[in-house]
Amino acid sequence: MMEQKKILGDERRRFILQLLKDSSHPITGSELAEKTNVSRQVIVGDITLLKARGEPIIATSQGYMFLQQRTGNVVYERTIACRHNLAETEKELNIIVDYGVTVKDVKIEHAIYGDLTASIMVSNRQEVKQFIEKLKTTKAPLLSELTGGIHLHTLTAATESALDKAEAALYKEGILLES
Repeated sequence: MMEQKKILGDERRRFILQLLKDSSHPITGSELAEKTNVSRQVIVGDITLLKARGEPIIATSQGYMFLQQRTGNVVYERTIACRHNLAETEKELNIIVDYGVTVKDVKIEHAIYGDLTASIMVSNRQEVKQFIEKLKTTKAPLLSELTGGIHLHTLTAATESALDKAEAALYKEGILLES
């Protein structure tokens, strides 16, 4: 068996960027490391450098994604305020995605750091399931645990109606924070 050659420096970063641009789904750091024959830690550094150059790459719970600029498609966006405990996280996300809405991120207001935002990027129940599984296996706390369950989500959808329906369903379940 022939040993795969490492892809070096700028060439590797160009290759990673092209892989992310061509992919319709997130790619894990481990997958990128395997494709370039370097360590996952090298990939983390490469992604940081690409972001510093202004490339719209986000890290999600499923892997890295290049934020595509979609032309011609109107995307509606809305920020909602929610409150729930850890056990209700899966329920909240499933309610949202069941209406064809994507949960882009979660934001909290931290007493020391100010606004903290983390990418989520879940659009369907399979992605919610993967997010919840990662939450369970890593035992990492949710940002909302720092704020008594209060947090914001940026939602996107193809129609305002989908956003309205998801918001109404969250309200009905007592998850939407009343304005």
